[in-house]
Amino acid sequence: MKIVLLGYMASGKSAVGKYLATSLKIKFLDLDAYIEDCEKISISTIFKTKGEIYFRKKESEYLQQLLNLNESCIISLGGGTPCYGNNMELIKEKSKSFYLNASINTIFNRLQGETSQRPLVATIGKDNLKEYIGKHLFERSLFYNKADEIISVNDKNIDTIAKEIAHLL
Repeated sequence: MKIVLLGYMASGKSAVGKYLATSLKIKFLDLDAYIEDCEKISISTIFKTKGEIYFRKKESEYLQQLLNLNESCIISLGGGTPCYGNNMELIKEKSKSFYLNASINTIFNRLQGETSQRPLVATIGKDNLKEYIGKHLFERSLFYNKADEIISVNDKNIDTIAKEIAHLL
């Protein structure tokens, strides 16, 4: 069985995925980390040197590889992954998907403390961040809402979210 966690950045995909994988005793895979391992460079470097089109093409290829693995696992996606190519169709076909739905305020509050780990946030600046998040969430919600299950993550800890997902499996 493949469990896919999707949602906007800072919605908790990696944290919840690692926690859930440990409790279910299955492998956790982060798509972004997998891409970086396979490409031997960071995602930000891929964007800078090879462009977004190259990245999105590779992202789809690596997503397919992970969804075709012959073992149960939890896969945490990048925020944009479901929105490109036929990625959402693949996810729906080959996994049980969960949209970790966080409000604009939840995402904003989480990102404020992570500016050093998230170059995108540093370049946008705090003043424009809420508007940027709102715009992106609006654009991406069409794809996110196609997930098999939608889990609200606002005001919940990792344990609570993981238990909600486990209950729905």
